[in-house]
Amino acid sequence: MKNVTIEIKWAIFFSLMTLAWMFLEKISGLHSTYIDYHLYLTNLFAIPAIWMMVLALKDKKKNFYHGQMSYTQGLVSGIILSVFIALISPLTQWVISYVITPEYFPNVIKRSVEIGYFATTEEAEAQFNYPNYAKQSAIGSLVMGILTTVIAMLFLQTKNKG
Repeated sequence: MKNVTIEIKWAIFFSLMTLAWMFLEKISGLHSTYIDYHLYLTNLFAIPAIWMMVLALKDKKKNFYHGQMSYTQGLVSGIILSVFIALISPLTQWVISYVITPEYFPNVIKRSVEIGYFATTEEAEAQFNYPNYAKQSAIGSLVMGILTTVIAMLFLQTKNKG
């Protein structure tokens, strides 16, 4: 368990950062008044998400591997971190959906039908709901976390000086 303490710590930090981001989206009106912009602006979440992954990998390198981390060691750490984030994500999504912004699904369903993105409310409801978002967040965080790690470790690995 001690081997994955850093990954667990950063998965919790990542989840808290996600909740803070969603709270900021809500108070800025992206889940209500400015919902038309949500589709585009929510993608900016990639910036702090990548930053958190890089900080986690740097922490692992410095405090577990004492500054000497191979690409493979970092890849394993990033995959473990991504799995923990994916496991926590349904709970994080529940807090977002039912505590932070319970009006998001009704608002996005209504608006997506109004603009013709979906023909019926039922079609929109099939897309915009907690179970669907919980699955998407788990799969998305796993895939994006691993992809981020694959790229970040190209820069963070300890280079052989030989």
